Amino acid sequence: QVQLVESGGGLVQPGGSLRLSCQASILRVSINTINWYRQAPGKQRELVATITKDGSTDYAASVQGRFTISRHPPINTVYLQMNSLKTEDTATYYCHAPRVDVWGRGTQVTVSS
Repeated sequence: QVQLVESGGGLVQPGGSLRLSCQASILRVSINTINWYRQAPGKQRELVATITKDGSTDYAASVQGRFTISRHPPINTVYLQMNSLKTEDTATYYCHAPRVDVWGRGTQVTVSS
């Protein structure tokens, strides 16, 4: 019943930027912890960024300084702004609401020249 939908993925050249969106169907979900994960084929799923109920944020070392997670409560949306993208950022990106263990369907990010 609770739904998360990602959007904003696509093909971008190294050094470029993308902004991913995670739209929640229930307002309460958006004000609790939301995670962004990514997974490349044949690799382990990786936690990329987290924003908590109180607005605290945390990032994987691999994206620190390049990615920014934020929220927009009026439309139940969490964003992942990705700058200075690298080839190794290529993956399917998923948003996750751990309180209710709900996952989005994913959005593909491909960084290639």
